[in-house]
Amino acid sequence: MVKILAIANQKGGVGKTTTGINLAASLVAVGKRVLLVDLDPQGNTTMGSGVDKRGLQQTIYHVLLGEQPITEVRVVSTPGKYDLIPANQELAGTEVEMVNLEQRETRLKTALQPVKEEYDFILMDCPPSLNLLTLNGLCAAHSVVIPMQCEYFALEGLSDLVNTIRKVRLNFNPTLKIEGLLRTMFDPRNVLAKQVSDQLQQHFGNKVYRTVIPRNVRLAEAPGFGVPVLFHDKLSKGAQAYLALAKEIMGATA
Repeated sequence: MVKILAIANQKGGVGKTTTGINLAASLVAVGKRVLLVDLDPQGNTTMGSGVDKRGLQQTIYHVLLGEQPITEVRVVSTPGKYDLIPANQELAGTEVEMVNLEQRETRLKTALQPVKEEYDFILMDCPPSLNLLTLNGLCAAHSVVIPMQCEYFALEGLSDLVNTIRKVRLNFNPTLKIEGLLRTMFDPRNVLAKQVSDQLQQHFGNKVYRTVIPRNVRLAEAPGFGVPVLFHDKLSKGAQAYLALAKEIMGATA
């Protein structure tokens, strides 16, 4: 049965896109069928998957507006070996255009219905804001993966996101839950990072993934080559961490 995960945090720069790309590639590497959906108008997930967003004729924008079925927009990430629903700057106008559409919050969920059984995992990279695109991701998802840096401002943002998830559960998606909190860009030498990490574990217990994503040069370099880190430097700490995360998520799903 497919597992649909929204990767969300309204705070930017916490590793959502990095997580989407590298978790997708890692799940494929361990034998799973994966679809990655780019819901961010910046299109960084698309570019980081080896697909040039500038040359795209059809994107998630056309799917959400009902102009194209998802099967016509789907492409393959050649380096990552997963399927991708790409995005580009055109998506920025979607919210305005969707305002008067019926069931605007659940258009992505509806669009995924014809293809979802083709996959073991569907991952959705949500934009760094709590907007209609993020809401579509949360309404389509079974659960939410929350990447976050271990700093105090991140804790404040986390409480806002938890409240949003609670509201979505009440109004649109009653089974939505937090899949896990992922500590990203973690430096164990940083005392503050360790303190915040400890607080997360105290408050959220087993909802905090055991896997920690370290600060890693190879992880930062990989998007520049349009490949997941697994195909940039498989032995790097970043690549090994995302492989470990994929296995941890699979273990929780089993």
